[in-house]
Amino acid sequence: MNILLLGATGRVGSHLVTHALDARHHVTVLVRTPEKIQINNENLTVIQGNVLNKEDIAQTMHESDVVISALNTDGTTTLLESMRLIIEAMEKEGTKRIITIGTAGILQSRTTPTSLRYQSNESKRKLTRAAKEHHKVYDMLKQSTLDWTIVCPTYLPDGEKIGKYRIERNFLPEDGVKISVPDTAEFTFSQLQTSDYIKSRVGIAY
Repeated sequence: MNILLLGATGRVGSHLVTHALDARHHVTVLVRTPEKIQINNENLTVIQGNVLNKEDIAQTMHESDVVISALNTDGTTTLLESMRLIIEAMEKEGTKRIITIGTAGILQSRTTPTSLRYQSNESKRKLTRAAKEHHKVYDMLKQSTLDWTIVCPTYLPDGEKIGKYRIERNFLPEDGVKISVPDTAEFTFSQLQTSDYIKSRVGIAY
């Protein structure tokens, strides 16, 4: 399988690169600083570029079977602007499957069912800027023709891989407090092998 992996130098993204290469997939990463990728593997193609550059996205999308995005919010609108380019390139190229990392803030609220968690008193976070950007990405994916899955971890410490966690479609598992980076990456990668959560958000927590 040819995987385009975006956000490969981030915390979750770096684990996803390892998972994909261990499974003998061909992985293409688009990064601003190639020196940050300290892996030599014949199945890894590192392309220097920017997710905000339409031509860079189009070039890396060519012949990709699936896109995994571990891009996060960086205090600007990078996530939203890049996702617009990613969706456009995928629809043009005919690539259907995208798996992204979101945030538990965009899952449905249990206390206020018509709201998302970040819009209700269920979320303990006082700052909502990142959740609002993820919300816009969620809306954008819903309106696309793609087979999307948004993995929505709650508090995300680096931690260790435990291998046991709870998942729930569109909601955060009850009383879920945290999930480690390695376990989030493991579950995200596992979505390549299933269609269970296509066109769904998935809450993940211990």
